[in-house]
Amino acid sequence: MEIEWITLLCAGALAFSVMNYVLLDGTDLGVGVLMGLTRDPKDRRAMAVTILPIWDANETWLVLGGGGLLALFPLAYAVLLPAVYWPFILMFVALIVRAVALEFRDHAPSERCKRAVDGLLLCGSLVTGMTQGVVLGTLVQGVVHEGGQYTGNGSEWLAPFPLFCGVVLVVGYTWLGACWLYWRCVEQLHRRSAWQARALALMTVLLLVVLVGWTATLQVQYAQRLTDPRVWISASVVLAGLLVVFTLGFGARWHCVPLFAALGVFVLAFALMLVALYPLIVPPDLTLQAATSSPKSQMFMLIGFAVLIPVTLIYNTYGFRVFSGKVRVSGQA
Repeated sequence: MEIEWITLLCAGALAFSVMNYVLLDGTDLGVGVLMGLTRDPKDRRAMAVTILPIWDANETWLVLGGGGLLALFPLAYAVLLPAVYWPFILMFVALIVRAVALEFRDHAPSERCKRAVDGLLLCGSLVTGMTQGVVLGTLVQGVVHEGGQYTGNGSEWLAPFPLFCGVVLVVGYTWLGACWLYWRCVEQLHRRSAWQARALALMTVLLLVVLVGWTATLQVQYAQRLTDPRVWISASVVLAGLLVVFTLGFGARWHCVPLFAALGVFVLAFALMLVALYPLIVPPDLTLQAATSSPKSQMFMLIGFAVLIPVTLIYNTYGFRVFSGKVRVSGQA
C-alpha cells in the first residue's frame, strides 16, 4: 500500500471519528441546553431520561478523535494544541460538570437544588459547544507555526471568526437536541420541540450560510474551493433537499425524520469544511503528508481503528436500540 493512500485512510478514520462525535454528543449537548431553559420539572426529567443511557458512550468518539490526531498526525497535534490550550481546558471542565449534573440530578434533595443542577448542565453544555466551535474556527482560520512549532501568542482563538464558529455550533447543537426531543418525547414536550426545531433550523441554516461566506474570505484556497460551481451548486441542491425532508418530516409517521435531516445538514457542513481544507490539516500550510507519523505507526493505528470503529458503532447502535421508544415520565420529576 502506498504511503499516500495510508495517509488518506488515516485522515478518513480521524474525520469519521470527529464527525460521529459531533453528530452524537452534539445532540446530547443540545438537549442539555434545552433542559436548562425548561421550567416544567417533569419535562426536564423526561429530557434527562432520553440521554442518560447513551451520553457517555457517545463521548467515546471524542477519545478516538483526540488520540488518533496525536498518534496519526503528531506534528499537527504539536502545532494546534498550544494554540487552543484554554478552550480545551474549559471544554474538559465543562464536560465534567455536565457529567456530574446528569448522573447526580436525581439525588438532589429538593426541586430547588435540582433546578440548580440543571442550570449547571446548561452551563456545561453551552461551554462545551462553544469551545468546540472555537477550536474548529481557530483551525480553519489558521495557526501560525515555524519548523513544526507553534509561534503564536495563544490568543488567536479570541478572534471574531472562532467565536462566531462557537455560536454557530451551539445553535446547531440545540437544533439537534430539539429534533431529538421531538422524536423521543410525547404530548406537550413533543409539540414544543417541534416548533423549537423549526425555529432553530432557520437560525442554523442562516448562520451556516454566513459562516461559509466568511470562510471563503480567509484564504485564497478556501475561496477557490467554495466558489467552484461543482461545489456550491451540489451543496445547495443537497441542502435544499434536506430542508424539504426536514419540513415534511413533521407530518411523517416516523418522528425521527427531522433529526436525520438535521444530521444530514451537519454532515454537509463538515464535508464542505474538508473540501475547503484538503490537503491541509493545519492551515495555512501544514499538509496531511507533512504532518503524518511513520508508515508503521499509521498501519498500527489503522488496525486499531479497524477494530474500534465497528465495535463502537455496534455498541452505540445497540444502546440506541435497547433504549428506543417514546419517553413518558409520571410521578416525581
